[in-house]
Amino acid sequence: MRFITARLITPNKTTMETYQITVGEIIIDVVRKNIKNLHLAVYPPDGRVRIATPLHINDESVRLFAISKLAWIKKHQTEFQSKTHPETIEYLSGENHYFQGKSYILNVIYQNSPQVEIRNNQYLDLSVKPGSDKEQRQKVLNSWYRQQLKREIPPLIAKWEKVINVNINEWGIKIMRTKWGTCNIQDKRIWLNLELIKKEPICLEYVIVHEITHLLERSHGAKFQALMDQFMPNWRTYKEKLNVLLPKM
Repeated sequence: MRFITARLITPNKTTMETYQITVGEIIIDVVRKNIKNLHLAVYPPDGRVRIATPLHINDESVRLFAISKLAWIKKHQTEFQSKTHPETIEYLSGENHYFQGKSYILNVIYQNSPQVEIRNNQYLDLSVKPGSDKEQRQKVLNSWYRQQLKREIPPLIAKWEKVINVNINEWGIKIMRTKWGTCNIQDKRIWLNLELIKKEPICLEYVIVHEITHLLERSHGAKFQALMDQFMPNWRTYKEKLNVLLPKM
Protein backbone atom coordinates (compact mmCIF):
# COMPACT_ATOMS: atom_id res chain seq x y z
CA MET A 1 0.00 0.00 0.00
CA ARG A 2 1.16 3.56 -0.73
CA PHE A 3 -0.37 6.49 1.15
CA ILE A 4 0.01 10.16 1.97
CA THR A 5 -1.59 12.24 4.71
CA ALA A 6 -2.73 15.87 4.83
CA ARG A 7 -3.26 17.35 8.30
CA LEU A 8 -6.60 19.11 8.88
CA ILE A 9 -8.77 19.98 11.88
CA THR A 10 -12.27 18.52 12.13
CA PRO A 11 -15.14 19.00 14.59
CA ASN A 12 -16.18 16.22 16.90
CA LYS A 13 -18.75 14.17 14.93
CA THR A 14 -19.42 10.45 14.87
CA THR A 15 -21.20 9.76 11.57
CA MET A 16 -19.53 8.00 8.63
CA GLU A 17 -20.39 8.07 4.94
CA THR A 18 -18.95 6.11 2.02
CA TYR A 19 -19.30 6.84 -1.69
CA GLN A 20 -17.28 7.01 -4.91
CA ILE A 21 -16.05 9.81 -7.14
CA THR A 22 -14.46 9.63 -10.57
CA VAL A 23 -11.46 11.76 -11.50
CA GLY A 24 -10.52 11.26 -15.12
CA GLU A 25 -10.69 7.50 -15.59
CA ILE A 26 -9.88 6.74 -11.95
CA ILE A 27 -12.63 5.62 -9.56
CA ILE A 28 -11.92 6.69 -5.98
CA ASP A 29 -13.57 5.29 -2.85
CA VAL A 30 -14.27 8.13 -0.41
CA VAL A 31 -14.84 7.51 3.29
CA ARG A 32 -16.04 10.52 5.28
CA LYS A 33 -15.61 9.97 9.02
CA ASN A 34 -14.45 11.40 12.33
CA ILE A 35 -10.72 11.79 11.71
CA LYS A 36 -8.26 14.69 11.93
CA ASN A 37 -6.19 13.90 8.83
CA LEU A 38 -7.07 13.46 5.19
CA HIS A 39 -5.58 10.19 3.87
CA LEU A 40 -4.99 9.12 0.28
CA ALA A 41 -4.02 5.50 -0.35
CA VAL A 42 -3.44 3.23 -3.33
CA TYR A 43 -3.87 -0.48 -2.64
CA PRO A 44 -2.52 -3.60 -4.34
CA PRO A 45 -3.03 -5.70 -6.27
CA ASP A 46 -5.01 -3.62 -8.77
CA GLY A 47 -4.30 -0.05 -7.64
CA ARG A 48 -7.61 0.65 -5.87
CA VAL A 49 -7.71 4.28 -4.66
CA ARG A 50 -9.23 5.40 -1.36
CA ILE A 51 -9.51 8.79 0.31
CA ALA A 52 -10.49 9.04 3.97
CA THR A 53 -11.62 12.60 4.73
CA PRO A 54 -12.69 14.52 7.83
CA LEU A 55 -16.40 15.21 8.04
CA HIS A 56 -16.23 18.96 7.45
CA ILE A 57 -14.30 18.85 4.15
CA ASN A 58 -16.73 19.32 1.26
CA ASP A 59 -16.91 17.15 -1.85
CA GLU A 60 -15.33 19.73 -4.15
CA SER A 61 -12.31 20.05 -1.86
CA VAL A 62 -11.91 16.27 -1.87
CA ARG A 63 -12.10 16.24 -5.67
CA LEU A 64 -9.52 19.03 -6.01
CA PHE A 65 -7.22 17.20 -3.60
CA ALA A 66 -7.53 14.03 -5.71
CA ILE A 67 -6.81 15.95 -8.91
CA SER A 68 -3.68 17.46 -7.37
CA LYS A 69 -2.41 13.95 -6.58
CA LEU A 70 -3.22 12.30 -9.94
CA ALA A 71 0.44 11.91 -10.92
CA TRP A 72 1.20 10.27 -7.56
CA ILE A 73 -1.79 7.94 -7.89
CA LYS A 74 -0.93 6.85 -11.43
CA LYS A 75 2.71 6.27 -10.50
CA HIS A 76 1.82 3.81 -7.74
CA GLN A 77 -0.94 2.12 -9.73
CA THR A 78 1.59 1.43 -12.46
CA GLU A 79 4.06 0.17 -9.88
CA PHE A 80 1.59 -2.32 -8.39
CA GLN A 81 0.40 -3.52 -11.79
CA SER A 82 3.98 -4.14 -12.93
CA LYS A 83 4.51 -6.39 -9.93
CA THR A 84 1.52 -8.62 -10.62
CA HIS A 85 2.16 -9.74 -14.21
CA PRO A 86 1.79 -13.54 -14.27
CA GLU A 87 4.68 -13.90 -16.73
CA THR A 88 7.11 -13.07 -13.92
CA ILE A 89 6.33 -16.48 -12.35
CA GLU A 90 7.94 -19.43 -14.10
CA TYR A 91 7.28 -22.15 -11.47
CA LEU A 92 10.96 -22.96 -11.19
CA SER A 93 13.12 -23.88 -8.21
CA GLY A 94 14.15 -20.93 -6.07
CA GLU A 95 11.00 -18.89 -6.56
CA ASN A 96 8.95 -17.85 -3.54
CA HIS A 97 5.37 -19.09 -3.44
CA TYR A 98 2.79 -18.58 -0.72
CA PHE A 99 0.49 -20.78 1.31
CA GLN A 100 -1.78 -19.44 4.06
CA GLY A 101 0.22 -16.24 4.40
CA LYS A 102 3.65 -17.85 4.65
CA SER A 103 6.37 -17.76 2.00
CA TYR A 104 7.96 -21.03 0.86
CA ILE A 105 10.87 -21.69 -1.47
CA LEU A 106 9.73 -23.69 -4.48
CA ASN A 107 11.70 -26.86 -5.17
CA VAL A 108 10.79 -28.54 -8.48
CA ILE A 109 11.35 -32.32 -8.59
CA TYR A 110 10.95 -34.24 -11.84
CA GLN A 111 9.41 -37.65 -11.30
CA ASN A 112 6.44 -39.69 -12.58
CA SER A 113 4.07 -38.98 -9.68
CA PRO A 114 2.92 -35.32 -9.58
CA GLN A 115 2.40 -34.04 -6.05
CA VAL A 116 3.09 -31.12 -3.71
CA GLU A 117 4.47 -31.30 -0.19
CA ILE A 118 5.62 -28.79 2.40
CA ARG A 119 9.05 -29.73 3.77
CA ASN A 120 10.75 -28.44 6.90
CA ASN A 121 8.26 -25.57 7.09
CA GLN A 122 10.45 -23.86 4.49
CA TYR A 123 10.22 -25.59 1.13
CA LEU A 124 7.33 -26.28 -1.22
CA ASP A 125 8.32 -29.45 -3.08
CA LEU A 126 6.58 -29.52 -6.46
CA SER A 127 6.91 -32.93 -8.11
CA VAL A 128 6.05 -33.00 -11.82
CA LYS A 129 6.60 -35.38 -14.71
CA PRO A 130 9.94 -35.08 -16.56
CA GLY A 131 9.72 -32.56 -19.37
CA SER A 132 6.81 -30.64 -17.83
CA ASP A 133 6.56 -27.06 -19.09
CA LYS A 134 5.53 -23.95 -17.16
CA GLU A 135 1.79 -24.48 -17.71
CA GLN A 136 1.97 -28.09 -16.52
CA ARG A 137 3.93 -27.12 -13.42
CA GLN A 138 1.40 -24.39 -12.69
CA LYS A 139 -1.48 -26.82 -13.15
CA VAL A 140 -0.06 -29.26 -10.59
CA LEU A 141 0.52 -26.53 -8.03
CA ASN A 142 -2.90 -24.94 -8.57
CA SER A 143 -4.56 -28.34 -8.22
CA TRP A 144 -2.89 -28.73 -4.83
CA TYR A 145 -3.91 -25.20 -3.84
CA ARG A 146 -7.50 -26.01 -4.79
CA GLN A 147 -7.50 -29.19 -2.69
CA GLN A 148 -6.22 -27.27 0.34
CA LEU A 149 -8.78 -24.49 -0.08
CA LYS A 150 -11.61 -27.01 -0.45
CA ARG A 151 -10.70 -28.37 2.98
CA GLU A 152 -10.76 -24.94 4.60
CA ILE A 153 -14.07 -23.63 3.25
CA PRO A 154 -16.84 -25.99 4.54
CA PRO A 155 -16.27 -25.52 8.29
CA LEU A 156 -16.11 -21.74 7.87
CA ILE A 157 -19.35 -21.64 5.89
CA ALA A 158 -21.04 -23.88 8.49
CA LYS A 159 -19.81 -21.61 11.29
CA TRP A 160 -21.01 -18.37 9.72
CA GLU A 161 -24.31 -19.72 8.43
CA LYS A 162 -25.24 -20.21 12.09
CA VAL A 163 -23.97 -16.79 13.17
CA ILE A 164 -25.61 -14.86 10.31
CA ASN A 165 -28.68 -17.15 10.25
CA VAL A 166 -28.70 -17.83 6.51
CA ASN A 167 -28.01 -20.88 4.36
CA ILE A 168 -25.72 -21.18 1.35
CA ASN A 169 -26.99 -23.55 -1.34
CA GLU A 170 -23.71 -23.90 -3.18
CA TRP A 171 -20.12 -22.66 -3.20
CA GLY A 172 -17.24 -22.98 -5.60
CA ILE A 173 -13.65 -21.96 -6.30
CA LYS A 174 -12.34 -20.22 -9.39
CA ILE A 175 -9.57 -17.90 -10.49
CA MET A 176 -10.71 -14.28 -10.50
CA ARG A 177 -8.57 -11.33 -11.57
CA THR A 178 -10.37 -8.47 -9.82
CA LYS A 179 -12.47 -9.97 -6.99
CA TRP A 180 -11.80 -12.12 -3.96
CA GLY A 181 -15.33 -13.48 -3.96
CA THR A 182 -18.79 -13.09 -5.45
CA CYS A 183 -22.32 -13.88 -4.28
CA ASN A 184 -25.32 -14.85 -6.41
CA ILE A 185 -28.06 -13.71 -4.07
CA GLN A 186 -30.92 -15.33 -5.95
CA ASP A 187 -29.29 -18.78 -6.07
CA LYS A 188 -27.55 -18.37 -2.68
CA ARG A 189 -24.26 -19.36 -4.29
CA ILE A 190 -20.83 -17.94 -3.49
CA TRP A 191 -17.59 -18.17 -5.46
CA LEU A 192 -14.19 -17.78 -3.84
CA ASN A 193 -10.91 -16.83 -5.48
CA LEU A 194 -8.30 -19.60 -5.58
CA GLU A 195 -5.68 -17.00 -4.59
CA LEU A 196 -7.21 -16.86 -1.10
CA ILE A 197 -5.29 -20.00 -0.14
CA LYS A 198 -2.11 -17.94 -0.38
CA LYS A 199 -3.38 -15.43 2.19
CA GLU A 200 -3.60 -15.73 5.96
CA PRO A 201 -6.58 -17.89 7.03
CA ILE A 202 -8.40 -14.91 8.56
CA CYS A 203 -8.53 -13.34 5.10
CA LEU A 204 -10.46 -16.33 3.73
CA GLU A 205 -12.82 -16.16 6.70
CA TYR A 206 -13.40 -12.43 6.12
CA VAL A 207 -14.29 -12.97 2.45
CA ILE A 208 -16.72 -15.76 3.37
CA VAL A 209 -18.43 -13.52 5.95
CA HIS A 210 -18.51 -10.67 3.42
CA GLU A 211 -20.17 -12.77 0.73
CA ILE A 212 -22.65 -14.45 3.07
CA THR A 213 -23.65 -11.04 4.45
CA HIS A 214 -24.70 -10.07 0.94
CA LEU A 215 -27.63 -12.44 1.36
CA LEU A 216 -28.95 -9.91 3.88
CA GLU A 217 -27.86 -6.74 2.07
CA ARG A 218 -27.01 -6.49 -1.62
CA SER A 219 -25.02 -3.23 -1.61
CA HIS A 220 -21.86 -2.17 0.24
CA GLY A 221 -23.56 0.81 1.88
CA ALA A 222 -24.12 1.77 5.49
CA LYS A 223 -26.49 -1.13 6.24
CA PHE A 224 -23.99 -3.68 4.91
CA GLN A 225 -21.16 -2.14 6.91
CA ALA A 226 -23.28 -2.14 10.06
CA LEU A 227 -23.99 -5.85 9.59
CA MET A 228 -20.28 -6.54 9.09
CA ASP A 229 -19.52 -4.55 12.25
CA GLN A 230 -22.01 -6.76 14.09
CA PHE A 231 -20.77 -10.09 12.75
CA MET A 232 -17.02 -9.39 12.50
CA PRO A 233 -16.01 -6.17 14.32
CA ASN A 234 -12.42 -6.22 13.00
CA TRP A 235 -13.38 -6.82 9.37
CA ARG A 236 -11.69 -3.62 8.15
CA THR A 237 -8.37 -4.81 9.51
CA TYR A 238 -8.77 -8.14 7.73
CA LYS A 239 -9.73 -6.35 4.51
CA GLU A 240 -6.55 -4.29 4.65
CA LYS A 241 -4.53 -7.43 5.33
CA LEU A 242 -6.17 -9.18 2.38
CA ASN A 243 -5.21 -6.40 -0.01
CA VAL A 244 -1.55 -6.22 0.95
CA LEU A 245 0.58 -7.36 -1.97
CA LEU A 246 2.54 -10.51 -1.18
CA PRO A 247 6.20 -9.49 -1.65
CA LYS A 248 8.64 -11.25 -3.92
CA MET A 249 11.66 -12.46 -1.96
